[in-house]
Amino acid sequence: MHAQIKKDKPGTCPICGMTLVKKTVKVVPPKVVPKEPAKKQEQNEMKDMDMKKDTTKKMEIPMDNDKMKMDSVETDMADQIQSKVYVLPGKKVRYDVYVKDTIVNFTGKSKRAIAINGSIPGPALIFTEGDTAEIYLHNMLKEETSLHWHGVILPNQADGVPFLTTKKIGPGQTHLYKFPIVQNGTYWYHSHSALQEQSGMYGALIFKPRSEMQVPVDMGHTSHSFADGAMSMPNNLFNKEYTVVLSEWTDDDPMQVQRRLRTANDWFAIKKGSVQSYAEAITEGHFKTKLTNEWKRMKAMDVSDVYYNRFLINGKSENNAPEFQAGDKVKLKVVNAGASSYFWLGYAGKITVIGNDGNDMVPVEVDRLIIAPAETYDIVVTIPENMSYEFRATSEDRTGYSSLWLGTGHKMPARTLPRLKYFEGMKMMNEMMNMNGTLNDMGMEMKNQTMDMNAVMYPELSDDETGTDTTSANDHSGHNRRGMNMNSEIVTLNYDMLRSPVKTILPGEHTRVLHFNLTGNMNRYVWTLDNKTVKEADRILINKGEVLRLILTNNSMMRHPMHLHGHDFRVVNSQAEYSPLKNVIDIMPMETDTIEFAANQSGNWFFHCHILFHMMAGMGRVFTYTNSPANSELPDAEKAYQKFRKHRDQNMYHLMVRAGIEYNGSDGEAMVSTNRSALKEMWHLGYTPHHGYESETILGRYLGVNQWLFPYIGFDYHYKKEEGDMTKSSDYKNMFGQVSNKNDRNTFVVGVEYTLPWLVVADARIDGDGKLRFQLSREDVPITKRLRFNLMGNTDKEYAVGFRYIVSKWFALSTHYDSDMGYGAGITITY
Repeated sequence: MHAQIKKDKPGTCPICGMTLVKKTVKVVPPKVVPKEPAKKQEQNEMKDMDMKKDTTKKMEIPMDNDKMKMDSVETDMADQIQSKVYVLPGKKVRYDVYVKDTIVNFTGKSKRAIAINGSIPGPALIFTEGDTAEIYLHNMLKEETSLHWHGVILPNQADGVPFLTTKKIGPGQTHLYKFPIVQNGTYWYHSHSALQEQSGMYGALIFKPRSEMQVPVDMGHTSHSFADGAMSMPNNLFNKEYTVVLSEWTDDDPMQVQRRLRTANDWFAIKKGSVQSYAEAITEGHFKTKLTNEWKRMKAMDVSDVYYNRFLINGKSENNAPEFQAGDKVKLKVVNAGASSYFWLGYAGKITVIGNDGNDMVPVEVDRLIIAPAETYDIVVTIPENMSYEFRATSEDRTGYSSLWLGTGHKMPARTLPRLKYFEGMKMMNEMMNMNGTLNDMGMEMKNQTMDMNAVMYPELSDDETGTDTTSANDHSGHNRRGMNMNSEIVTLNYDMLRSPVKTILPGEHTRVLHFNLTGNMNRYVWTLDNKTVKEADRILINKGEVLRLILTNNSMMRHPMHLHGHDFRVVNSQAEYSPLKNVIDIMPMETDTIEFAANQSGNWFFHCHILFHMMAGMGRVFTYTNSPANSELPDAEKAYQKFRKHRDQNMYHLMVRAGIEYNGSDGEAMVSTNRSALKEMWHLGYTPHHGYESETILGRYLGVNQWLFPYIGFDYHYKKEEGDMTKSSDYKNMFGQVSNKNDRNTFVVGVEYTLPWLVVADARIDGDGKLRFQLSREDVPITKRLRFNLMGNTDKEYAVGFRYIVSKWFALSTHYDSDMGYGAGITITY
């Protein structure tokens, strides 16, 4: 049985499935503690601007002290697990949460957001293990909504995924989530409907322990040395607590964010300063690196997908906590509620990590750590005398940070992280990528974050403090040293340093091994497991009582925080029997990790990437227990599941339009795309018949893991008035010797596009008149940060070259020469 689990009756361990045998022990009844006054960060949690009364109701039903006897449960495996299960009478704790549209202003602009009880983040919901949670969700939106209780072991119907575990909660409806609290630690909750999480629908979920373990621990342990045997958490690590909810804010509508990612628009890169243009490559001595990058059909190196206007701690860019005194050891319960942001966590002093994803860890002292989306960490910091130390959360792409100042007095800032060395990262990425789009591990074994491919991009991990990287990009051992912090005094946490205080071996004779490849396409922004989206894949049937071992290999160039609903899993690392328990594992590019979990639930459970835009683009699977009882929330389970699959892709129909308006005419393109298919329209419209009119409409499907192949069918209309009757001239032929019909063409076409090295698109087709055409084109060559170059030529002897200078996300200055339309200049509007 696992130490973080408390049960109100004998049965099985929710994590490992172990059979329990009841044993009674004597305990001292708990003391009644007066309710503490709310902290500053919680003062606005119960406010709603349109309500005249307090809308959050917390009702505690007193327990009968005569019944406060605790039962301990042990098994013949107690020597392995080193802990006990307490059978505790609990109380019902009720919260009412109201979800409502609101207006926020984080940047000087008023924008729509979604608030819970009038605040972003929503109120911290606090329970004690043994309690029964009763949470009433009141939907005051004009759309359906939901809440998922992240990391919580609970009945399937309370998990909160619409149509998969829980019924839809429509506008004006109220829904009760009811589940027992069988664990303690730092968790959180968020919407699992569409992109609502990005709009502010999240909050902390705190489960307090029923009793504290009193076994002392030698505090002499370091990040590289652990004592043998099981360890319990000490009772003197901290004397104060503070909840920290990290998040990000964009003024863009989240659906527009997803659409821009899908349509390969690089406005976010411009805003972040990460375009990596040819001019920048030449300036930094990386022209060959840039050429090689595009030769291997890759876009520019990036660390995160989205540009955010603000990064927040508890809803603010800067916070103060002056209530802490010198010498206080403060436990920061850190939740990363960001939809897609990783954060570097730093402090003006040292950080001691004592918990992760709600589970206790053997204390380990570090200088910093990176927290993935959806992860939680419990860390301890010490308050200095007559000083205020900064706790800082810096976005991984270094575009911004948020601060929490702890204590009073002279302010001591945390370390400022310098700009990323993008071309160094690009150079390493080139080495890792084969021409066919597969990854090359370069003979290195990557697992548990012990080697971070992005380490070469972090100047503070270089061989000197000036940011000069003196290790060759071909020196793979050098990359490994930086990832392990052997070339720097900075100690960075990685998963291999996490150690459970108790043994976590899962009992069971039946272990099933499943392999998954994390795959995706950055150019089209489709993310998959084994090249299948949730909608395309079958459910994975599992049997209660077995142990599942998942071997996960990241074959994409992005990191992915993978989350399993309703279960804790072991992250198999060098700590062996003491491998940590988690519910999110961040898997870096080229890395292979192994996790294990006990199948001891029933129903359907979602396994997905917790970068919101990756999940919505298809990256996930559903584990389904065989012979599960009926879900009272979903009477027609199969119909509900089909709706769940439909909802996975319903937000992935996106429109892109680029329309040029120049003095010689208009040329442009439009596209409606899904994960696999696209309907494209291209036009050239001159102002006179001599300039010509052309329209091509094609419908096709992208094939392959990298989606480089695009077979299509369509219709082509082309008219151009020439001097004389050029269509009858034997001299007017295409490059295949066929008489051209481009001056008056109305015909169906069948063809195929294929992306070549340097991101050149080759297009071969035949039309209904038997005419062949072969075309090469390249769009959006980044000359500078904002200047783009386009070119096209085909066997009909048509060609075009042009430039666009991007002024804003919607507007560009443009000029081009077209063999039909001649010179033109004007503007281009992009949507």
